[in-house]
Amino acid sequence: MGLFAGTQWDRPPVCERCDKLESECSCPPVAAPNKLIAPEKQTAKLAVEKRKKGKVVTVVRGLAADANDLTSLLAKLKNACGAGGTLDGESLEIQGDHLERLRLLFSNLGYKVRG
Repeated sequence: MGLFAGTQWDRPPVCERCDKLESECSCPPVAAPNKLIAPEKQTAKLAVEKRKKGKVVTVVRGLAADANDLTSLLAKLKNACGAGGTLDGESLEIQGDHLERLRLLFSNLGYKVRG
């Protein structure tokens, strides 16, 4: 008796739509929906806020998390500013006052900027 005998991994894969074996299935492939929204159709709202102990952060809001790749965008922003940052829900926080630098960077990326 094999390790996976009688489990779902022991059985050959079947199509989820027609329940035929994948080798016998004739269903058309499902195209993955592109959920990303173009930068030109979005507005980034920038603000400088003060945190505990007088720390200053630049906050970017207004970008939907499900319509953007916020982790890669945060990495670009942190590299451009030479500062740390974090993703807090749907807002990006960059350590320090980088309002003008981020305003220029977002406009170069094609985003509308407010704030």
